[in-house]
Amino acid sequence: YNSLWYFRNGEVTEVPADKQPIGKTDKPEPFNTHNLNLQKGYALYLFTDGYADQFGGPKGKKFKYKQMQELLLENASKPMDEQKKILEDALNEWKGSLEQVDDVLVIGIRV
Repeated sequence: YNSLWYFRNGEVTEVPADKQPIGKTDKPEPFNTHNLNLQKGYALYLFTDGYADQFGGPKGKKFKYKQMQELLLENASKPMDEQKKILEDALNEWKGSLEQVDDVLVIGIRV
């Protein structure tokens, strides 16, 4: 259950996710609706847990959400195609020779 993150002017805002699966569930609950006042230049990101959960680095630990958020914050003002390359390169460098542990999906949208 990953939040939506959006960035503008060096700040990040987190829109919390609902704690329920999108697919089949025995106890379906309605999803919350969030209204956002987005302005030109905002960068929004949705993602699976695969990026943050990838093992690697010098100690073979998880990348983690904090490090992922810092990476996005550093690069949020850059063009999306450049960010894609930065994210791919950072993940590949982090995992090194270790196998990818999960699906990895990051969706970035510029307003």
